[in-house]
Amino acid sequence: MDLAYVCEWEKKPKSNHCPSIPLVCAWSCRNLIAFTTDLRNEEEKDLTHMVHIIDTEHPWDVYSVNSGHTEVITCLEWDQSGSRLLSADADGHIKCWSMTDHLANSWENTVGSVVEGDPVVALSWLHNGVKLALHVEKSGASNFGEKFSRVKFSPSLTLFGGKPMEGWIAVTISGLVTVSLLKPNGQVLTATESLCRLRCRVALADVAFTGGGNIVVATSDGSSTSPVQFYKVCVSVVNEKCKIDTEILPSLFMRCTTDPARKDKYPAITHLKFLARDMSEQVLLCASNQNNSIVECWSLRKEGLPVNNIFQQISPVVGDKQPMILKWRILSATNDLDRVSAVALPKLPISLTNTDLKVANDTKFFPGLGLALAFHDGSVHIVHRLSLQMMAVFYGSSSQRPVDEPALKRPRTAGPLVHFKAMQLSWTSLALAGVDSHGKLSMLRISPSMGHVLDMNMSLRHLLFLLEYCMVTGYDWWDILLHVQPSMVQNLVEKLHEEYMRQNAALQQVLSTRIVAMKASLCKLSSSTIARVCDYHAKLFLIAISCTLKSLLRPHFLNTPDKSPGDRLTEICSKITDVDIDKVMINLKTEEFVLEMTTLQSLQQLIQWVGDFVLYLLASLPNQGSPVRPGHSFLRDGASLGMFRELMVVIRIWGLLKPSCLPVYTATSDTQDSMSLLFRILTKLWLCCREENHITEPDDALIDECCLLPSQLLIPNIDWLPINDGIISKLQNKQLVRLQFGKAPGLVGHTVSSQFDAFVRAPGQPKIDHLRRLHLGAYPTEECKSCTRCGCVTMLKSPNKVTAVKQWEQRWIKNCLCGGLWRKMPLSYS
Repeated sequence: MDLAYVCEWEKKPKSNHCPSIPLVCAWSCRNLIAFTTDLRNEEEKDLTHMVHIIDTEHPWDVYSVNSGHTEVITCLEWDQSGSRLLSADADGHIKCWSMTDHLANSWENTVGSVVEGDPVVALSWLHNGVKLALHVEKSGASNFGEKFSRVKFSPSLTLFGGKPMEGWIAVTISGLVTVSLLKPNGQVLTATESLCRLRCRVALADVAFTGGGNIVVATSDGSSTSPVQFYKVCVSVVNEKCKIDTEILPSLFMRCTTDPARKDKYPAITHLKFLARDMSEQVLLCASNQNNSIVECWSLRKEGLPVNNIFQQISPVVGDKQPMILKWRILSATNDLDRVSAVALPKLPISLTNTDLKVANDTKFFPGLGLALAFHDGSVHIVHRLSLQMMAVFYGSSSQRPVDEPALKRPRTAGPLVHFKAMQLSWTSLALAGVDSHGKLSMLRISPSMGHVLDMNMSLRHLLFLLEYCMVTGYDWWDILLHVQPSMVQNLVEKLHEEYMRQNAALQQVLSTRIVAMKASLCKLSSSTIARVCDYHAKLFLIAISCTLKSLLRPHFLNTPDKSPGDRLTEICSKITDVDIDKVMINLKTEEFVLEMTTLQSLQQLIQWVGDFVLYLLASLPNQGSPVRPGHSFLRDGASLGMFRELMVVIRIWGLLKPSCLPVYTATSDTQDSMSLLFRILTKLWLCCREENHITEPDDALIDECCLLPSQLLIPNIDWLPINDGIISKLQNKQLVRLQFGKAPGLVGHTVSSQFDAFVRAPGQPKIDHLRRLHLGAYPTEECKSCTRCGCVTMLKSPNKVTAVKQWEQRWIKNCLCGGLWRKMPLSYS
C-alpha cells in the first residue's frame, strides 16, 4: 500500500473544519466519496454539521452542504446506483439526498424520516434483489457468464409485478427498528417497531440481508460481557401501511470474554460489522481496551441437534430427518493488536463459505478478499476477511517501525497520533479512503498483488478481471486506473478487446459503448496511445448520433416486417457496395425518411459534424503512417466507416427534403457535388477494411484522390475533447500529491498531454458545446457542465424545444456518453 494523494482543508482565522465525533464516510459505486466534518465558527461559537461529497478524480472540487442536522451525523449510506445518499443523526433524523440536475457537485435533500430524539446507530438501504457473484477461480474463462453469475436473491420488499420497493431501514440506540418506504408517487410510508419485547440499549448495530428477502440486524450494548444479539426483521405492506415483524435469532459471546487469560482485558466492543450487506451469516467483532484490541470473525452454521438415545429408540433418526439448529462458530481471531480506530470492509461480492478457507488461501492475493483495520498509531493493515491473516500493511508518518516488533513493547509517543477515524474501501478494493483525526482525506492504493511478488501476467489478469467486472456491472473503474502503468496500457486494451469479442452478439451490443469508454480511459495513461483517446471519444459520439438519427426513421406502413427502417438501412448499405451514393439511395424506401422541416433543420449541427469528420478522415489518409495523429484508428475500422457511410446516405435523402440541413463545405468549384465525392472515396476506403480479418492497404489511386481533397474542399478543424484535468495522470510516478479542498491544483500537465496540445483549443479561444456542436464564444455566458472523466463540456440548460433534439439530449442527460458523471462548471471556466 502507498499514499496516492492527500487533501486537506484550508485553515481560516474565524471558521475551521474539524472532525466530527463520530466521523463517518461512505464510498459509492460511481467513485463518489461522502464524509462529515463539523464547521466551527469561533465568533458565534457554534457547530454546523456538514456533509462533503467529492469525486475521486477531482478531490479538490468538494461539494459541501449544511446538512441541517441539529445533532452530530452518525451514519452515511449510498444507494446501489450511487446517485442518492442517506444521512442520519443523533437526534433520530434521517435525510435522503439526491443530485440536482444529475450533477455530482450539486445535491438537495428531497425526503426523510424521523424517530424523534432517538440516535440512529445503523442505517441501510433496502436490498433491490440484484446480486452478482464473482468466481475468482474462473477468471481465465472466456465467457462472462462463467466469471460473473446472477445469484437468486429476493428484494426486501416488492411492488406489484415483482419490482423492488425502495426505502431504508435504521436501528436506534433505544432498540427500535424503523423502516421507510418510498412509494412511486413520492410518498413515504414509515413504521417503527421494537427489536424485541424487552428493549435495551444498543451501542453498536449493523444490517444485512438474506436471499429470502428478510433482514438481519446485529446489536450490542457495547460491553463484551453482554451477548451480541441477532434479530430477523420482515417488512410488508398491509392496507397501504408498513408493517414490521421481528424474531430473535441465536446470539453469541465473544471468545475473548470466555478465555481465562483475556476475560477482563477487553471490556468494550468497539466495532460490529457483517462481512457484507448480503452475507448475514458472517460477522466481524472487535473488542478493545484503552491501548489494545482483538478482532474475531464468526460464522452462522446449521448443525445437527443430538437426540437422546431414549428418543432414538422410540423414533429413529433417518437420513435428513435429523433436527437442525443454527449456531454461531468462531472462524478465526487475531492476537493482541494496537487499538483499532476504524474498520473498512470489501464490497466485491466474492462469496466464501465456511468451507472455503482452502480456496481463500489459494487465491489470497486477489483484491476483495481483504478487509482493512486502522490503528491509533496511524498504521493500516489489510487482513484476510475469513482467516484474519496479514496481507498488506501501511505505516503512517507516525508509525514507521518493523512489522515483527511486538505491539506491547513499542514505546508510545507523548502527543496524540494522527490516525484514521473513518475508512472505506473502493468497490474493487484497489483503493482505500480514510479521514483522519485532523479532518484530512487520504487516498491509498492497494496493490492487486497485496504486496506479494507476482509476475506481470498475474497482475494484469487481476486488473483485467476487475475491468470486466466494472464493464458488466456499470460501476466506475477509476480505482483500477490507479494501478495501470504506461507499459501495461497496450496489453490491457488488446486483452480487453479479445475478451469482449469472445462474448455473444447480444452482450457485445449491450457493452459496446462501455468498452469504448474503458479503452479511452486506459489510453489516456500512456504517451504511445494518447491519440487514440480522441478516436474513442469520437466513436462514442458517432455511435450515439447513428442510433439517434436511425431512431427518427419511421415505417411508412404500420404492418411492416420485423426489421426497422434503421436495420434495413444497415443491411442494404452493407450489401450494395456501389460508390455512387444515388444508386445506393434508390434501393431504399425514401418515404421512411420523411421528417418535418423543423426537425431536419434542428439536426444540422450533428449532420455538420458527420460531414466534417468524414472529410477530415479522408484528407488524413495520406498521413496514415503517423499514429500520433487523431483519427488514425478510424482508417482501419470497417464498422465505424460503415456507420459513416449509412449516415451519408440518410443525410443525402434528407437534403432532398430540406437542402439547408446538409453539411456546409467550402469548395473551389461551384458545380462540385461534395457529398457524392466524399461518399465515393469513403466507400473505397470502407471496402479495404470491411472484413476485420482481411484488411487490405488502400491503393495508390485512392491515396491520390485523398491527396487532391485539400485542393477541392477546405479541410475543417475538428474540435477534439480536451485532455481531462483530473488527478489520475498525475499519480503514475507514484509520488504523493498534496491537495487542498476548494482549490484547483497548480500541477503542470503530464508529458503525455503536452504533445497533444496542438489538437485542442487553447485557453481564451472560443469554446464549443461538444455534444450539441454549438459555439459558446470565448467567454460563455451560459452555465455549463463537464464530464468528470472525459472532460466533455455542454450547456446545463437546453436551448432547443424540438422533439428530435430533446431525444438526442436524453442520451446524455444523466451521464456523459462515456458514462462519467456531470459536474457544474463556474462561468469563468474558460
